[in-house]
Amino acid sequence: MCKKTYYITTPIYYPSTKLHIGNTYTTVAADALARFKRLTGFDVMFLTGTDEHGQKIQRIAEEKGITPKEHVDEVVAGIKDLWSMMNISYDKFIRTTDDYHIKAVQDIFKKLYDQGDIYKSSYEGWYCTPCESFWTDTQLEKGNCPDCGRPVEKSKEEAYFFKMSKYADRLIKYIEDHPEFIQPESRKNEMLNNFLRPGLQDLCVSRTSFNWGVPVTFDEGHVVYVWIDALSNYITALGYGQDNKELYDKYWPADVHLIGKDILRFHTIYWPIMLMALDLPLPKQVFGHGWLLVDGGKMSKSKGNVVDPVVLVNEFGVDPVRYYLLKEIPFGADGLFNNEIFIKKVNSDLCNDLGNLLSRTVAMVEKYFGGEMPAQSEKEAIDDELIGLALAAPAKIEAAINELNIPQALEYVFELIRRANKYIDETTPWILAKDESKKARLGTVLYNLAESLRFASVMISAFLPDTAKKINEQINTEEVSWDSLKSFDGTKAGTKMIKAENLFPRIDVDKKLEELEALRAASQPAKREITPIKEEITIEDFEKIDLRVVKVLACEPIKGAKKLLKLKVDLGGEERQVVSGIASYYKPEELVGKNVVLVANLKPAKLRGELSQGMILCAASDDDSILKAVNPGELETGSIVR
Repeated sequence: MCKKTYYITTPIYYPSTKLHIGNTYTTVAADALARFKRLTGFDVMFLTGTDEHGQKIQRIAEEKGITPKEHVDEVVAGIKDLWSMMNISYDKFIRTTDDYHIKAVQDIFKKLYDQGDIYKSSYEGWYCTPCESFWTDTQLEKGNCPDCGRPVEKSKEEAYFFKMSKYADRLIKYIEDHPEFIQPESRKNEMLNNFLRPGLQDLCVSRTSFNWGVPVTFDEGHVVYVWIDALSNYITALGYGQDNKELYDKYWPADVHLIGKDILRFHTIYWPIMLMALDLPLPKQVFGHGWLLVDGGKMSKSKGNVVDPVVLVNEFGVDPVRYYLLKEIPFGADGLFNNEIFIKKVNSDLCNDLGNLLSRTVAMVEKYFGGEMPAQSEKEAIDDELIGLALAAPAKIEAAINELNIPQALEYVFELIRRANKYIDETTPWILAKDESKKARLGTVLYNLAESLRFASVMISAFLPDTAKKINEQINTEEVSWDSLKSFDGTKAGTKMIKAENLFPRIDVDKKLEELEALRAASQPAKREITPIKEEITIEDFEKIDLRVVKVLACEPIKGAKKLLKLKVDLGGEERQVVSGIASYYKPEELVGKNVVLVANLKPAKLRGELSQGMILCAASDDDSILKAVNPGELETGSIVR
């Protein structure tokens, strides 16, 4: 019989630097859903990957003195290592630098252009490099990016645009007719009321100000803007636009795109409109989960509060980290990550509840039956509640997962675990063991405990895969299928229990918190010594300096002078020649057309035989490894800088 398919995706991550616990959260959640669907009989395709193009990547690589591809190769290797550490069971990892993806994106862009959905114009507005997003004046918040709060840059360039407005009404109707398409419900209302109903502007879909991207095949100098490039991965990974598209025919449309709420707009407006233009089905659901908050706010490198999942796994193991992310963060809402709460939950839920249930059960079978599982024989009414809870749990968990309520699914597992611990206190096996006539009843009690552990192991295997394996090894069972949970008899009498170390050793909270704080402090970059401030000057001294905005009209190297460039600049009606020692940091073509700041009243001098009528104002790192000409924005040439 042909299995029902299930296609789940994470966002493809931007490899500017290593990932943090927030990125890990998305991928662990997707992994749990993918594993659960496999466990319950689905043919699963689980896709993740990396979004490797863009201006930010190019700038980082330039600052490091390597190529963009060398930079992303290095970071992607670390991302794959992290996913291996976190037990992520993805079926495919796509990179937007993969040749097949590049070819498919070029074909998609050309198709949209040929059918009139993409047209050429020019763009003038504000651009946020970290977010790869364009903004108008009215969208900025206090002059900064409304998404991340960081400064934006004025951008003016020739570009191609996608006719978003053409499809807006159609998308609004689709969302209204398919209430499950955007989840949670609050996210749907946000997209409709804040973006779609007020009206969509056409979307800039190419760039010319950098070259690290997918080239537009029919217009040299243009590269495809990140969102057409990145969003297309969900279909190019399946073979769309290629000779072999069996996977596309089998798995598309996706059952769920699992993403963070900060990129919901791109996945619920840009992406579906692209698909409509391509005459392709839309994904069945886009689920935008909340953020992981630290100290009441988003994680930030500048605040020094970024949580490194590698540190957590090295300190506590992978499954405690997975458990906290999946159980304690309300799926769909913002959740708090706090080391103290995390450790206490590990102690209470994993060590006390699950770990103790396993160790007590195996120890009692060892002590009272020589390690061999007794048969289930003398039942009593008190058994019915435990057995009934176990048999009812699988259906409840399936229902919770179908609603993407992962914390509730785990809660059903731990209800059984807590009930089994209570069952020990109610049946008092240590007292039964003192009466030989109660041997059969003792055997039934221990059998019920072992079978409850087997149920818990199978049900928890999608969420805590390593833990499930360890439980199975100790109770020595091979009955680990979802179908085996239809009856409470999967544990075989006579099976030899295999006692092992505790699943989760108890953690000294205060001691571990001190250790984590020491690790955090050690990981913070050392405060650099600031170059000594020069001798004070008066305001009168400063006012002698005349700083002006100039536009670079031409730029060329000076023969025999590796560090020097000769620039022709417009001072606002007056042209000047300036010689500047910035050849190690800029190619001549990178400066042409840019506005820079000139020390305009510096006494002219000759450098290598060339007249220099001023000096370009720059900012540099202490070791001179980075140097940038000061950018005055869009001020008119000749404007005074003060």
